[in-house]
Amino acid sequence: MAAPTSVEEYLAALPRESRAALEKLRKTIKAAAPEATETISYQMPAFKDHGRFLVSYAAFKDHCSLFPASKAVMEALGEELKPYFTGKGTIRFHADKPLPAALVKRVVRVRIDENQARRRP
Repeated sequence: MAAPTSVEEYLAALPRESRAALEKLRKTIKAAAPEATETISYQMPAFKDHGRFLVSYAAFKDHCSLFPASKAVMEALGEELKPYFTGKGTIRFHADKPLPAALVKRVVRVRIDENQARRRP
C-alpha cells in the first residue's frame, strides 16, 4: 500500500473496527484542541499545535496507539494510563475498547500545556 497523503485516505484504508475507533479518537482530539492542525507524519495521522507536534495515532494488526511522545504525559497521567500498555511515548488500546474521551482530552491538555511552556521566552 502506498503511503497515505491525507488523514481521510489513512482512515479509509483501515478495517471497519479500527477505523471506527480512530475516527472517535480523532473527533475527541479535535474537540480538545480545536486550533490544532491535522497532517500525515511518519505515515500516520498527527496533530500539530502552533506548528509543534501535539499527538499522533495509528492502527496496527493487533492494537491501536495514541502517541503523545511525551514524558510529561506519562508522568502526569501515569496512574490513569496503567490499564493500557504504555511505552516511552505510546498508549496502546484495542479497537473494541477505545480510550475514554476524558482521558484523551487530559492527554491533549498536558501536551498543549507542554507546548505552551516551550514557546514562552
